[in-house]
Amino acid sequence: MSTTSSSNGLLPTSMSGRHDDVEAGGSDRTQDEHHEQLEHDPDDPFDLDNTKNASAQSLRRWRQAALVLNASRRFRYTLDLNKEEHYENRRRMIRAHAQVIRAALLFKLAGEQQIGAVASSSSTTPSASTGNFDIDLEKLVSMTRNQNMSSLQQHGGVKGVAEKLKSNLEQGIQEDEKEVIDRKNAFGSNTYPKKKGKSFYMFLWEAWQDLTLIILIIAAVTSLALGIKTEGLKEGWLDGGSIAFAVLLVIIVTAVSDYRQSLQFQNLNDEKRNIQLEVMRGGRTVKISIYDVVVGDVIPLRIGDQVPADGVLISGHSLAIDESSMTGESKIVNKDQKSPFLMSGCKVADGVGSMLVTGVGINTEWGLLMASISEDTGEETPLQVRLNGLATFIGIVGLTVALVVLVALLVRYFTGTTQDSSGATQFVKGTTSISDIVDDCVKIFTIAVTIVVVAVPEGLPLAVTLTLAYSMRKMMADKALVRRLSACETMGSATTICSDKTGTLTLNQMTVVETYAGGSKMDVADNPSGLHPKLVALISEGVAQNTTGNVFHPKDGGEVEISGSPTEKAILSWAYKLGMKFDTIRSESAIIHAFTFNSEKKRGGVAVLRGDSEVFIHWKGAAEIVLACCTQYMDSNGTLQPIDSQKEFFRLAIDAMAKNSLRCVAIACRTQELNKVPKEQEDLDKWSLPEDELTLLAIVGIKDPCRPGVREAVRICTSAGVKVRMVTGDNLQTAKAIALECGILASDTEAVEPTIIEGKVFRELSEKEREQVAKRITVMGRSSPNDKLLLVQALRKNGDVVAVTGDGTNDAPALHEADIGLSMGISGTEVAKESSDIIILDDNFASVVKVVRWGRSVYANIQKFIQFQLTVNVAALIINVVAAMSSGDVPLKAVQLLWVNLIMDTLGALALATEPPTDHLMHRTPVGRREPLITNIMWRNLLVQSLYQVAVLLVLNFAGLSVLGLKQDSNHAHAVEVKNTMIFNAFVMCQIFNEFNARKPDEMNVFSGVSKNPLFVAIVGVTFVLQILIVTFLGEFAHTVALSWQLWLASIVIGLVSWPLAVVGKLIPVPRTPMSVYFKKPFRKYRASRSA
Repeated sequence: MSTTSSSNGLLPTSMSGRHDDVEAGGSDRTQDEHHEQLEHDPDDPFDLDNTKNASAQSLRRWRQAALVLNASRRFRYTLDLNKEEHYENRRRMIRAHAQVIRAALLFKLAGEQQIGAVASSSSTTPSASTGNFDIDLEKLVSMTRNQNMSSLQQHGGVKGVAEKLKSNLEQGIQEDEKEVIDRKNAFGSNTYPKKKGKSFYMFLWEAWQDLTLIILIIAAVTSLALGIKTEGLKEGWLDGGSIAFAVLLVIIVTAVSDYRQSLQFQNLNDEKRNIQLEVMRGGRTVKISIYDVVVGDVIPLRIGDQVPADGVLISGHSLAIDESSMTGESKIVNKDQKSPFLMSGCKVADGVGSMLVTGVGINTEWGLLMASISEDTGEETPLQVRLNGLATFIGIVGLTVALVVLVALLVRYFTGTTQDSSGATQFVKGTTSISDIVDDCVKIFTIAVTIVVVAVPEGLPLAVTLTLAYSMRKMMADKALVRRLSACETMGSATTICSDKTGTLTLNQMTVVETYAGGSKMDVADNPSGLHPKLVALISEGVAQNTTGNVFHPKDGGEVEISGSPTEKAILSWAYKLGMKFDTIRSESAIIHAFTFNSEKKRGGVAVLRGDSEVFIHWKGAAEIVLACCTQYMDSNGTLQPIDSQKEFFRLAIDAMAKNSLRCVAIACRTQELNKVPKEQEDLDKWSLPEDELTLLAIVGIKDPCRPGVREAVRICTSAGVKVRMVTGDNLQTAKAIALECGILASDTEAVEPTIIEGKVFRELSEKEREQVAKRITVMGRSSPNDKLLLVQALRKNGDVVAVTGDGTNDAPALHEADIGLSMGISGTEVAKESSDIIILDDNFASVVKVVRWGRSVYANIQKFIQFQLTVNVAALIINVVAAMSSGDVPLKAVQLLWVNLIMDTLGALALATEPPTDHLMHRTPVGRREPLITNIMWRNLLVQSLYQVAVLLVLNFAGLSVLGLKQDSNHAHAVEVKNTMIFNAFVMCQIFNEFNARKPDEMNVFSGVSKNPLFVAIVGVTFVLQILIVTFLGEFAHTVALSWQLWLASIVIGLVSWPLAVVGKLIPVPRTPMSVYFKKPFRKYRASRSA
């Protein structure tokens, strides 16, 4: 095993990605030993470090291994393993019975008065009112759903349907609010009724079904019965009643917390579904929400788009649709005039086109499907799996200890060893009545229950959800929309980020700054004065027809609006300044075939028919690739010249522009004889556009400046042990220039192969060679999406945790394969977004770095909470077990431990889970995916505090009467109550002060940044005030008595000592080898010997 350089060659990381903490000291272990210590354990159901593509079998395995009664609560935010099957069944049913289901849904909505008279009857007959439109809603819906071609022809084809819907196939509907409202009233809106989430009462119902709470409810009932029997109703209800009240409080707090998180996840789903898309309204391209699409809208379709509603194809070129989401069949369906119907929810796999919307909302099969299933917010996260493992282990230990104590106390009791508070033997054979024996046994059972209460951390896995929910909300503010919860925490382990260039490292604000046309460089990039009109006309036609953008001239004579991708906008804007008449060119010539821009071929082309006799093929794409296809160029006089003598000049021009960080695009054309163009549509669709013997018209250099702050963001990543790699489709020289500008490459001397490599070179290597070369790659130019996928696979095989950014449809495989897929919110296609784990809403690389910070913060906050909770667990468990075994009674009662549990599980989690990320997190290397949850540093802190608390509490328990000066108290029972109250108070004070220590497990100053987390301060303050109220005013209820100010001061001092003790503890060195390795070795050896 070899070590990989985790980022910049400065911060070595192991194959597992595990980092060594600064405090841990040096290491001389070999890589093999390290790997052996942290290797995958196939027998451990909780050893599941990557849940992104985990099998359902392994996910079921760890759930079945978890010791938990109420799985629906413990696993409420994990993946519903039956969801896929349910979804498939619903889809099939809707396809078969869409009309009936729609009628039932309309009837239900009418009953709820959510829609008007459109659905006032249970029959599928629509209301006669369809506004001013000449087509019936029901006929429209039926035609599209049944894909009825004869019905479409009866209406006059797509043109006839558009006329009846009062829509224009080129300009769309009018951009008028009243028009949109009329269409919504007549044909419905593009929304569907959401399946209602669980009510608050359901969360209450689930909360009480916790294993620990059920045991406590039984204890409360038996204690209540025993108390009333022995002491009467007036006094006897207190013990059982106090436990019941505490249980009720825990249930309510848990339900409120769960309910709030549920609402937050619902909001997240709403955000995910609210797709923004372009429509044509009034001749201009406008961006609207998918919910605002109405019948009659004209929608342009491009690769990666989601079909937002049911509709009919207006026109298209090589348009292919992936209908698997609706039909269940994974084949791609080509759409043309013979098969023009489009279904909502499907994806555009290839080509371009435009559609007329004919059905929206519940009038589509997609809408019916979405209305009948609830979005599954759940999924597995690695931390959830591991915390369930930890909770299960602790739970088993706790229950075992409780059982041992129960048996030991029963043996002590029945052997006559146990004495009451006055010193008398509790059980005397033949003398003690059955009634007294039952009473005493119930008390012993209650003692065992208190041990279970403190030992079983049922709330531990739920702390992950709390942390993730908080982080997700904050990440939204930092322009990152989390689609998969696990990505939050996995991002903390990322060792490399493979980033796109355009729009992520750069601003995506493109302008043409250099032009070579007519055989020479133009003085002004967009000044046509030195060019022949014939050359300008060909350039204009090539730009106007070979584009997915649009130029809109407002009727009021305002500024021209240019829409499209940033590259398209830059070229359209440049051509417009050259004198391009966009609308005129589009009306005088027609596209008969198109080859949409392809990231593999790096170019796109169209065949344009002028009049009835002339066909021109226009190409546009990567300059050096298009240049290689050219045999001639047009000079400034409009004359065609052989290109051989000028080819080197053009190559040098491209290189010079690329070195200045410019994206180089070439525009070329050729003529095609009409008799060589296929006549039949079917043959035309299969026709490959000629791409040889082209005439070069122009080469443009497009400037896309680096984003401000990118250099600093890259520096932060590098210092954090995360290597930034640039993967771009641009020319290698352009990529190198931008990489130097962004700080990804430190200097020109680094820019040698394979640090900087072309996608084609990497692609042609063998798999083994790719794995070796991948470690050293910093910049990959002229890469295809498949090259990006190969790089991700090679890096992952080397042990890297890989984050990948992507925006195109073809990036989907790489986004899916990567540990964390990051899609772009502005420039990303819907297919890319659906394949990603996190959407970067502002397309900014700096936001990616913020996601890394939050990822590390999630992991760090969970570890803080574990350290805090386990300290309480260990201390309370030891004190109660020792006291119970030695004296037959416990100083910490069930209701008191429930209050401590409330501090631990809810308030403690809330306080520590909401710690904001700090710069300190970015000064260490990534957290390894197999690094133990409880690190050696945590064990040290935990043991130091636990031992101190146990020592103090045991002294108070066994010598408290002397130490506290209570021996002189004539009322011995009162003195014992004061001593026990002091133990309880000191214990809680220790937890309050230790909460500060838990904030910074590996830093001396535990107070740094505490003022930035007002919630933490508030929770600590509220806990302190509640403790005063419990001890002072809830005496009978909480088994406490009021303490003097001296004892309060002593309690606070006992808690305060934990601060200097934490500082001293952090001076103790810890071994590098994780403690878990020592624990697991004997079991592994035993298993190995058994299997041998």
